[in-house]
Amino acid sequence: NIWLNGQQIATSQSVAGTFRTYEFDVTATARPGKKNVLAVEVFPPTAEDLALTWVDWNPAPPDKDMGLWRSVFVTTSGPVAERYPHVNSQVRLGAEPSAALTVVATLRNNSSEPVAGTLQGTIGDIRFEQPVALEAGETRRVTFAPEEFKQLQFAHPKLWWPWELGKPNLYRLTLAFEANGQVSDRQTMEFGIRQITSKLNASGALEFFVNGEPLLIRGGGWAPDMMLRFDPKRTAEELAYVRDAGLNTIRLEGKLIDRDFFEQADRAGLLVMAGWCCCDRWELWKQWTATDDRVASESLRSQIRRLRNHPSLLVWLNGSDNPPIARVERMYLDILHSLDWPNPVLSSASARATTVSGPSGVKMTGPYNWVAPAYWYEDTKAGGARGFNTETSPGPAPMPRESLERMLPAAHVWPIDDFWNFHAGGGRFKTLDVFNQALDARYGPAKSLDDYLKKSQVMAYEGERAMYEAYARNRYESTGVIQWMLNNAWPGLIWHLWDYYLVPGGGYYGVRKANEPIHIQFSYDDALVVVSNRERRATGLLHATAAVYNLDSSVAFRRQTAVRLGPDAVKKLFAILPLPRFSSAYFLGLTLRDAGGRVVSRNLYWLSKKADAWDSEHTHYYLTPATAYADFTGLETLPPAKLSASATERKEGNKRVISVTLRNPSSRLAFFIHLRLRRANDGLDAVPVFWSDNDISLLPGERRTLTARIPATEFGSGVGRGVLLDASGWNVARFDITVSGR
Repeated sequence: NIWLNGQQIATSQSVAGTFRTYEFDVTATARPGKKNVLAVEVFPPTAEDLALTWVDWNPAPPDKDMGLWRSVFVTTSGPVAERYPHVNSQVRLGAEPSAALTVVATLRNNSSEPVAGTLQGTIGDIRFEQPVALEAGETRRVTFAPEEFKQLQFAHPKLWWPWELGKPNLYRLTLAFEANGQVSDRQTMEFGIRQITSKLNASGALEFFVNGEPLLIRGGGWAPDMMLRFDPKRTAEELAYVRDAGLNTIRLEGKLIDRDFFEQADRAGLLVMAGWCCCDRWELWKQWTATDDRVASESLRSQIRRLRNHPSLLVWLNGSDNPPIARVERMYLDILHSLDWPNPVLSSASARATTVSGPSGVKMTGPYNWVAPAYWYEDTKAGGARGFNTETSPGPAPMPRESLERMLPAAHVWPIDDFWNFHAGGGRFKTLDVFNQALDARYGPAKSLDDYLKKSQVMAYEGERAMYEAYARNRYESTGVIQWMLNNAWPGLIWHLWDYYLVPGGGYYGVRKANEPIHIQFSYDDALVVVSNRERRATGLLHATAAVYNLDSSVAFRRQTAVRLGPDAVKKLFAILPLPRFSSAYFLGLTLRDAGGRVVSRNLYWLSKKADAWDSEHTHYYLTPATAYADFTGLETLPPAKLSASATERKEGNKRVISVTLRNPSSRLAFFIHLRLRRANDGLDAVPVFWSDNDISLLPGERRTLTARIPATEFGSGVGRGVLLDASGWNVARFDITVSGR
């Protein structure tokens, strides 16, 4: 209920719906130049409302996120107001791409008299206009078609591309309506010239194309702050993590957040999957009333009007876990068509076909809890690397010690108890039991908090790396995978690559490793070494080396071969010899060098003679149960390795760049070394932090130089000031590293 200056201008019957935008004419009620009094009465949503819910990600806040959660504006115009401008691009591909633009806006005459004027538009140096006459109170959609306005046919457009394919170029449109020599209203917006299409490929999977280029969708689910506190700086930091991890897509399940997020995604060249939520009133279509129909339809209109201009939008999902019933799906599709939605549409994130739109080409088969790395390669019925998996993951992601200590009372940091579980998920995900059982069996029961965290980061790394590598190897039989999730809405222990405090974990660095543009990897199903080139140009001559090391670091196997890859290509090289020659647990080191000897990609696996196994016949949406575990307990016997290190610092623009050189002078492998930057004033992690690599291993005699980039403004000025650097590893005792100038 809304009142202005004591007069009610809207009621809870008309202002209902979390995802709607509203406009109120206060011309007769407002007091220009004087103090105005606005009163808003809000109500918490109930289970019968089409609201914002958190499902099993984390608890809902006590007030159910009640109240205003988007910006409120007071705007003025002359007699004619302009609304909802948008630009649709039709890209013609070929050696010399071109584009035809259609510009549309809605004009409304708010006066009691007819108004005649001119709607004028500019895009850079391009100008176009047309006369418009409106009757009193008339609303009209005005279109500039490229067939009539030839200047809207661009011969050499600067296309918007996802970041890995090119530059995310943007244009600015200004539309102004002039009448009687004065501007009545003006709107300005940015847009990108690009075209996104999709098709069901020969495998029945939905495949996406941007400006005609096929793209393996690699992404994760986004969680805004649980209290809906939107911070552009934090958004920028998290989007930078998305790109740094080699991902190209973000999925929003019912959390259609602030405009700044989409504008930043446009500029970052990131794709966005947007749509409605699951597991609440949004999917109880058979229970919907006429009011629900009205709120849902107006919500969709509101969202599509604000999203359709953003080049980052990849697809709209009319449902999540389930597609809408036929009546509602037709209603949604009619609205999308009437509003010129330019992108593909999915009935849901699941594989369920509908009588209206047919098969979706995607699947939502899980898992959402821990599965063995080999699962992603070997499974053919559920979440394995085939088709397009809209949400899945190897599950929990325990935080580093320092984040746990910020989240939990000191008395409950260790051992794991219900205080930990409170920060897990809901439903099937209330504990970390599945993950912890696998950790105990595979790596040995945790002897302390530090031992548990060391093992959990290793297990998160191998699980996340395997998932993305399997989908990359199988492209385009596999066409997309969405990690559930990228981040957390509150301090949590499941489904993230970086935690609530913006500290990247082992899973993050595993994903980053898997998503290298040119990458060498191991296939868990057939033991083949594989090279993947995701770039749109051929590689030239490369040299691939594989070496197997026993736990004592002795070499059990070595092989090298030359390889060339075409654009966006995958090539299988050779198999690793049968396992019985090796110790119970062993390491596989892979290196890819160019013709000049420069390392293009390196990768290290820890493998076991005893294989993980699972019961596919009893797969649930959330889990495929394990029946046997690999044996990595031999890693406990790795002898200590002592490293030497040096670090220098320089400044690049608004970044501090710290270069760390690590050397392993010992005769044993140094396993899973983690470099950490901390703020000197309070000891907390210096975030956001962007390492060239982390959680690395060093062979005997090996030397590596890694760099970290952090914001210069966050930690003071002066070389080495404001930050502390340390390193630790599985068999490397923690030690401090002094940072010097250069």
